[in-house]
Amino acid sequence: MSTACEESTTGKPTHPWLHEMHVAFVPGPLTPLLEEVMEGLKRHFHRLGHEVQTMPDDDTDVILTSAPFGEPLHWRESLTLFARRHFDLSHAPTVYTLVQVSPTRLQELLDHFQTVLAKKPPDPADYDFAGLAPHAYRVLFEQGRRGGPILALERVVQAQTKSIRVLLVVGDDRPLVAYHFDLVGAHPRSEAGDLEAFYEDIVLRTVTTLCTSEVNQHQVVEGIIPRTLWQGIGTPAAMCEAARQLGHRNFFTEMVRIADLVEVPVVSDAVAEQYSEGCFATWDPSLGALITTVTGSARPVHKGSITEDDLAVIVGVRPDGQGALVRQVEGKRNDPPSTEAVEMMDMDSPLPTISLDPAWGICGPVPVVRSKLHGHRGMAAYDPRRVEYVSMDPAYYHYPVSCGTDAQARGIKDAFARSEALRNPGDPRPVVFTVLPGHGVAIVEKWLPGRAPFQVMWEYMDAGYLEVENLIPQGPMEYVPDPGGKMLLRQRREGG
Repeated sequence: MSTACEESTTGKPTHPWLHEMHVAFVPGPLTPLLEEVMEGLKRHFHRLGHEVQTMPDDDTDVILTSAPFGEPLHWRESLTLFARRHFDLSHAPTVYTLVQVSPTRLQELLDHFQTVLAKKPPDPADYDFAGLAPHAYRVLFEQGRRGGPILALERVVQAQTKSIRVLLVVGDDRPLVAYHFDLVGAHPRSEAGDLEAFYEDIVLRTVTTLCTSEVNQHQVVEGIIPRTLWQGIGTPAAMCEAARQLGHRNFFTEMVRIADLVEVPVVSDAVAEQYSEGCFATWDPSLGALITTVTGSARPVHKGSITEDDLAVIVGVRPDGQGALVRQVEGKRNDPPSTEAVEMMDMDSPLPTISLDPAWGICGPVPVVRSKLHGHRGMAAYDPRRVEYVSMDPAYYHYPVSCGTDAQARGIKDAFARSEALRNPGDPRPVVFTVLPGHGVAIVEKWLPGRAPFQVMWEYMDAGYLEVENLIPQGPMEYVPDPGGKMLLRQRREGG
């Protein structure tokens, strides 16, 4: 079908695994512009081979609805929270909420946030928006400081519409641009210079997220790790120290909790109560396993300050790829690993193993990658003499995927599989990274004598060889050389 072609009619590369979707349109309050956009999307979903429905049923994959801008929706009216119950469905379809804002009002709000975000500490009165929780100002301030005024506005719109996935349509009489909002704070754009291309771009972005599946069905395997063995290895303590070091450098963003933004008596199974701010993992040769942080979607986990109860042990990936294989540890809390567990483990499969110098005291081969760090941050620049950047496949820059999904795991795996520094263990560059638009950076390090896990990373951050920044690219990007020898991020303006 046309949605699975290698390139859309707009000339942008698409993912080869796109497939047909069932799309139900259930409008809420409409403006003339939103009505026009809804009709355009119906037309293009149908044109690209998808089944367009007027009422959701058990085949429905996604519901498109609408809501007014700046007016809080009552939580009982939220299709994100109650579509399954309202339509008596066997599952909860993904819900996208369309909201219209005028260019003038949008600019006023962005200017407002630009001004108030400069105040420290924040003034709660500056963040007094209808329908938000009393302490929402703290979240808006932190999010805005991390991602700029657009991210603060994104959280306001999500809280007021009671919807995670929002299409913010900017325009008066005709659409000018649409922002795509999601849980982790992505905000890529679909430009409306060409309306046919505009609608197709929205459809393809929507279908891309729907054609992925979360790979969090982790499986506990036999062979509990004895407490004495766990206490005898140094990796858990090294992970806790790495958390402290990276937290000291403000690498991890604050956890976002629904209750901190908006007062909703019940959160449905379609929405996590909070989302975590990244994950990291390192290889333990004694266990022959990857020790990683646990998921933050089940309970609050502050990645900058963890204990051994915030760690999990991964020994493989399920044969069907739907989750990681986990060994539990005697005498400690054993929560599931991070949502990126499959990504963390599977990226080693196409890469070589190596034997370390006897001074390490480690017998047998180990993966060429020692430690892995994933966070909702961007990378402004790097030193190519010490660091290698590997790009994702082209489609990921035009049509980003969701975190913790099979598509993200494949994309990360394929990117690092192309790394010259990892494929050739003798390459002197010990650090490699890639960037997922709208999501964040993934960094790995090789084994460097005399260094603790992640030490190379934090030393490179201190030395300026890795220049981590708050802003995350939302679309096509590249690194270009500067006169000083570094590679600097350059984002290309293109619908995203």
